[in-house]
Amino acid sequence: RAYGSCINMPLAKQGGESVPVKQEAHRDRAVDDDDDEEVTPRKRVKREESEEERYAQSRHCPYLDTINRQVLDFDFEKLCSVSLSHLNVYACLVCGKYFQGRGRHSHAYTHSVQMGHHVYINLHTLKFYCLPDNYEVIDPSLEDIKYVLNPTFTVEEIDHLDQKKRVRALDGSTYLPGLVGMNNIKANDYMNVIFQALAQVPPVRDYFLREENYMHIKRPPGDQSFILVQRLGELVRKLWNPQNFKSHVSPHEMCQASVKTSKKKFQFTEQGNAIDFLQWLLNTLHMALGGTKKAGSSVVYDTFRGGMRVHTRRLPPPSENEEEYRKLLQQEEYQEKTSESPFLFLTLDLPPPPLFQDEFEKNIIPQVPLYELLAKFDGATQREYQTYKESFMKRFELIELPRFLILCIKRFTKNNFFVEKNPTIVNFPLEIDLAEFLSSDPAIQDKHPHTTYRLVANIVHDGKPEPGEGSYRVHVRHRGSGQWFELQDLHVTDLLPQMITLSESFIQLYELRHDQPQETS
Repeated sequence: RAYGSCINMPLAKQGGESVPVKQEAHRDRAVDDDDDEEVTPRKRVKREESEEERYAQSRHCPYLDTINRQVLDFDFEKLCSVSLSHLNVYACLVCGKYFQGRGRHSHAYTHSVQMGHHVYINLHTLKFYCLPDNYEVIDPSLEDIKYVLNPTFTVEEIDHLDQKKRVRALDGSTYLPGLVGMNNIKANDYMNVIFQALAQVPPVRDYFLREENYMHIKRPPGDQSFILVQRLGELVRKLWNPQNFKSHVSPHEMCQASVKTSKKKFQFTEQGNAIDFLQWLLNTLHMALGGTKKAGSSVVYDTFRGGMRVHTRRLPPPSENEEEYRKLLQQEEYQEKTSESPFLFLTLDLPPPPLFQDEFEKNIIPQVPLYELLAKFDGATQREYQTYKESFMKRFELIELPRFLILCIKRFTKNNFFVEKNPTIVNFPLEIDLAEFLSSDPAIQDKHPHTTYRLVANIVHDGKPEPGEGSYRVHVRHRGSGQWFELQDLHVTDLLPQMITLSESFIQLYELRHDQPQETS
């Protein structure tokens, strides 16, 4: 058969010999080339049609009416509910659960097939997808979900933020932006009051409302403290979001970042001391924002840092001979030394409470005015401070007043056995003048034409001093209306200014007023 096929093929001379030419092969190859030229445009047309159909499909998703905004909660940590992974996490917009991936073998794909939930959002890229068809959904009606997940503020919106009136949430409740309840997960009320108070400080609030202010700060590799900055920014933006779906916020991610950054020193499963947490938070934020020892190197130092002059005199050991004691006082090591020190908050010492009960078998709760406690910083009042080996006499005077002043009333004392709480009531006005506590140096006086402070927030501790026995709440002044509110976990109630001074105040936050000059005596 092969011989017969070769007979019918024409012969071509090559090097004096006859070689058969495969015309059919050439003809087949020519046909294939023609087919390729005709098939390629058809494939392109089909591809273009599929892209157009896909674009039309993304514009007209039939499952948008299945989205349930009532169950959406983006306050919790962005972890897959199955694999507990934080990579490539999607939120189901029908049931609110988090799942990883959207491929054919991913948890989100499996959930969409099993439960019939089709619309998802990528928690990182903020893009919407329909599963299991796996196409992107583009619809302007989904912008409110994107804004709740990641609120953004312009400079103009921040300038008019204090003039905002009550807005209505999706569940029908009304709230003031910035004055929303905060969920107490277990025992994180001491964290909540600090977050609420810092959110009322305009320089700190305005700084964290715009993510562009701190996203370009370079941190060394392996630094874990910058996550605290990111989480605090997210929490502040959610507190001031005028388009929330609900009238409360959960600080779960911020609490998790605090536990991780503090190496479990502060936990939301065990109540801690609010002033210790505030001190750690301010210093950690300052370092994470690239702050140095210079004033104004971060928003923390620019807002809260002040300065004082400390006069220290070491005391000699007690002696029965007065002449020897006087000679020791004249030595150089027992002379008064002066140093300058910055501060982020001032600690006020309470007088000791009475030990004996009255005729009604109840301890008398003493009262003391705030100016009596502030006399510690008048530059003349001396107090003895003891260490393990030595004793010192110190007196303080203020040389630099911060824009926002933090006062801590020292109520808790710890001994070898337990923690005691001083129940003394501090009588304080809503405005204080620190002119008499400022140094008499003319250069320092000229730098401070304004010395009047107005109360912004008042943190109160109620109950016993043991962890878990007491509770924290905060009084906050709304800047737009001047009205006072009390915030305790999820509860936000109106408050009369006269009721604030009757509480066991623990931490106070004051704002320097620039509309009232210093009174000259």
